[in-house]
Amino acid sequence: MRTIAFWIPTLLLCVGLGLGGLGGLSGNPEQLETIKALGFPDYLPAFLGVLKLLGVLAVLAPGAARLKEWAYAGIVFDLSGAAYAHLHVGHSLGETSPALIMLALALASYALRPRSRGGWFDDADGCH
Repeated sequence: MRTIAFWIPTLLLCVGLGLGGLGGLSGNPEQLETIKALGFPDYLPAFLGVLKLLGVLAVLAPGAARLKEWAYAGIVFDLSGAAYAHLHVGHSLGETSPALIMLALALASYALRPRSRGGWFDDADGCH
């Protein structure tokens, strides 16, 4: 049951990040508009797009516990920063909610990951 509980938020997170990453790399006009409204430079979506796709690969790849830790950390930084940026410029909770939902999925995925997927407190690859 815990395995299913892990994979549901993990797959939803990876689909969302993957689509966001591809949108950033393709120059999606909606993403560019949002980035500009938040006060960020227009080159940021492509950079974040690469990082999001690499994060998805790290989360889904077997093994590599330490890499997964860094990927989850980067995902949490990205999504919490996105939520803060939306709130900072006065966007509504509705406009901020996609980042908050994705953040909740990331936290659920991390918290529910099976021991076989490793983690900071697991000695799977020597992490302490």
